[in-house]
Amino acid sequence: MKLVVGSPGTWSGMALRVSQFVFAGASMCAMVTAPSNSNYSAFFYMNFTMGLQLFWSLGLACVDIFSIRNKKDLHNWEIVSLIVFGDWIMSVFAFSGVCASASLMILFAKDMNFCRIYWRLPCDQFALSITLASIVWSLDAASSLSGFWLLVSFF
Repeated sequence: MKLVVGSPGTWSGMALRVSQFVFAGASMCAMVTAPSNSNYSAFFYMNFTMGLQLFWSLGLACVDIFSIRNKKDLHNWEIVSLIVFGDWIMSVFAFSGVCASASLMILFAKDMNFCRIYWRLPCDQFALSITLASIVWSLDAASSLSGFWLLVSFF
């Protein structure tokens, strides 16, 4: 079996999960503190997916910490396939939420000029939240690919 960077039960896997947790929490905080964020369904959906990502990453970070601390091996195909499947689902959710919110932000800022006309609309805060969520998605894609690489090495 190969030692894959970012695989479950390793320091790099734990670092990926903790980074996902931190950036998802920061994205949620940036979106929740913006006034009128729940008026737009794309922003609400992205915030919901970041909440799911927050709990998924926290749970897997705790599993990684337990595995590292007790020197347990998580490299069997049942556990890895479950984690890879969950990562794929969360990656699709995060990507769809980021794309929907980014398209709404482009509509507000570039097409309709809402950010200049309605100065009370917190466009910078929305953009920050979308940027942080896209970082979460890229970290999630990295952990999905490392898990898939490890899963393929079993066969």
